[in-house]
Amino acid sequence: MTDGPGAASPDLSAPSLRRRLASFLYEGVLLFGVLVTAELVFAPLVQQRHALHMRLWGMAFLFAVLGAYFVGFWCHGGQTLAMKTWRIRVVTRDGLPLTPLRALGRYLAAWLWFLPPLAMASLQARRLGAAGTFAAVAVYMLAYASFPKLHRSRQFPHDILSGTRLVASHPRA
Repeated sequence: MTDGPGAASPDLSAPSLRRRLASFLYEGVLLFGVLVTAELVFAPLVQQRHALHMRLWGMAFLFAVLGAYFVGFWCHGGQTLAMKTWRIRVVTRDGLPLTPLRALGRYLAAWLWFLPPLAMASLQARRLGAAGTFAAVAVYMLAYASFPKLHRSRQFPHDILSGTRLVASHPRA
């Protein structure tokens, strides 16, 4: 992409759903290491002797660590390591880099993928049993993951809400 008169407009085509989900899975593997490391910092810091001791503070700390991870990467280059590997970039609807506030909004909105199933699992586990709860959570997760196939912009709900979009990122020549 070049600057100046006659510059080509950025390619805002959405990556395939398969690539996005592969990046999502790879991100999960990488985040395991990030969260374990964060927990190894938190536990000695608060002198945690038992996993349930200061549990809510620990979860809040991990939530903040995840937020810093995503907001930091999305604001500086628009890609986490997993997104870079799968050649995906997050930008605004207009193709511009994310501001910290927009990146934070996207991070918070992305929890729509996880909070409803977590709430569903905790509230309905007794009523539906393990198999029923698993089925209900699986249906929600699959519906959320399929949303880009149905929406004209080919974006997830959290991208639509936060004014962002995932685009195919091409290697620089």
